[in-house]
Order: sequence, then structure tokens, then C-alpha cells
Amino acid sequence: MKPDVIFDFKTDEKTSAILVKRSFNANLSLVWDAWTKAEILDRWWAPEGYKSTTKSMEFSEGGMRHYHMEGPDNFEMWGITTYDQINHHKNYSGKEYSADEFAKISTELPPSVYLIKFYKQKELTLIEHMTTYNSLNDLEQSLQYGFKEGMLGAFDRLDSFLDK
Repeated sequence: MKPDVIFDFKTDEKTSAILVKRSFNANLSLVWDAWTKAEILDRWWAPEGYKSTTKSMEFSEGGMRHYHMEGPDNFEMWGITTYDQINHHKNYSGKEYSADEFAKISTELPPSVYLIKFYKQKELTLIEHMTTYNSLNDLEQSLQYGFKEGMLGAFDRLDSFLDK
């Protein structure tokens, strides 16, 4: 019998942050790899109907992932995820930016700082994904752009990958 999935999505207007808690029915090593290896990220880091493709990635402190996302209605965007601190199988943190195809940071979306924590809980792995923005306006802009829907859709795809 599969354990119930834990899901919690909260915004904190005082700190301009979003906290997402989500469990996955898989061991911690596999969930960690899904978040930290380009060939796995490209299989799920986008909601259904969208595709994420890594142009380059170095998962190390000071490294980054430069990726492209495309979807319906000619949707297209480039992004950069930096990796500032990494504690293997425990957490990692960095910054998120919108960018162009040459990895030049753009102002299309507000930048954010993130911290992702990983916990083993019996047969589940729990992640806590904290995203903090420079202002409440930036947080609201990100939500209007589809942050919550995108994350929910990507997590559904990660569940499908982990089930295989």
C-alpha cells in the first residue's frame, strides 16, 4: 500500500517567501538524484505539456544549471539556477533567475533565493522547498506567472518518473 502523499503550499507575505512541502514515495538517494542530475531533471522539471532542456549544468558549489523551457501557445523561457551551498543528501541552496539563451540574466521574472531540504521519513522522502523574493510584489508576480501550478505539475511528473 502506498503511503499518502504529503503536500503543503504556504506563502508568507511578511518574508516574501513560499514554502512548499512535498513527499515522494521513493528513497532519498533517488529523489536527490532527480533534483541534482540534468538527465533526470529534464524528464520532470516542467508541468505536463511543457519540456525542460538543460543546456549546461554543473551541480557543485559555485556551479549552475542553464536551461530552456517550452510549452503550448509558443511559450518559451530560459532560466538559470545557481548552486551556492550543497550538503549531500541533506540540502542545497542558491538563486533562480530568468535568462536568455546565452545565460545573460534578464528581468522577465523576479529573481529569487531558494533552499531545498531533503528528509527520509520511513518509506517516503520529504522535501521542503523555500523560495524567497526581494519583495511582496515580486512574490505576487511569480504566483501570477504560475509558480504554484508549475510546481504542482512538475511534482506530478516527478511522481510518474519515480514510480517507474
